[in-house]
Amino acid sequence: MLSSLAVVLEQPERIALTRLALDPPGAKDVVVETEWSGISAGTERLLFKGRMPPFPGMGYPLVPGYESVGKVIDAGREAGLEIGARVFVPGARCFGPVRGLHGGAASHLVAPASRVVPLTGSLGEKAVLLALAATAFHALAGDDASAGVLIIGHGVLGRLLARLALLAGGKPPVVWEKNGARMDGAVGYQAMAPEDDKRADYPTIFDVSGDSTILDALIQRLAPEGVIVLAGFYDRVSFGFPPAFMREARIRIAAAWRDGDLVEVVRLVETGRLSLEGLVTHRRPASEAPSAYPVAFDDPSCLKMVLDWRTRS
Repeated sequence: MLSSLAVVLEQPERIALTRLALDPPGAKDVVVETEWSGISAGTERLLFKGRMPPFPGMGYPLVPGYESVGKVIDAGREAGLEIGARVFVPGARCFGPVRGLHGGAASHLVAPASRVVPLTGSLGEKAVLLALAATAFHALAGDDASAGVLIIGHGVLGRLLARLALLAGGKPPVVWEKNGARMDGAVGYQAMAPEDDKRADYPTIFDVSGDSTILDALIQRLAPEGVIVLAGFYDRVSFGFPPAFMREARIRIAAAWRDGDLVEVVRLVETGRLSLEGLVTHRRPASEAPSAYPVAFDDPSCLKMVLDWRTRS
């Protein structure tokens, strides 16, 4: 029987490394030996803290993670992938009664071949960032970034949004960041404290902070008929109606990326147009996962924590 060493969130604020049986792979599935997985400081923080709103598949115990990279070690006869191919795996549901939300933080994964994305370059651990890059790409879709946009939050997602906005040409974006430790790394655009920005006519504002109380402040900085894009994850949001009414403000929710978004950012990264440099700041062996998660969530210097599964025992 196939098995995997997995990160299991047994209940809020209790993480363990547990050996779990894997569902048998089918003809269209691949078995992936994980090399690296990332920890999401957004959705996984909510799961860890027990603050995730009701969501399909929600419940404990669960295996978190949707940012995994590894090599195919077995493939079904209809999978269409070769043994040894390196792939990005955006999560898996292969742990029997243990929920996978999103099920990527494990030493071995079983997933449909149609769900994984083959990688041709030598990205190494940086490939775990592809899901966030696809999220940023999806959030930008449909909005003209060339007039100069405002991005709230200079974490990994905010930086990727800024880099993609720069690719659109035109006026560089502005990024608000309250934490002084995260001001660095702004190349080609400006990161600043909100109080240092006097502009109040942004056509588009992207919030990736996840702050459900921020809408009133953002509406004040919006141009008439401007758009606020909520690209984080929130329990409940509210705002004062009169200022939004006066501006005819529009609010757009950017949900999860689509398969096409992921394919496009892989192309941008592997052709060198989109850089993933400088975003992975912390690394831990997978054996240290229980102590790595709190660092990923609570250390402001940690942009992205990567678990290295190659050193597992």
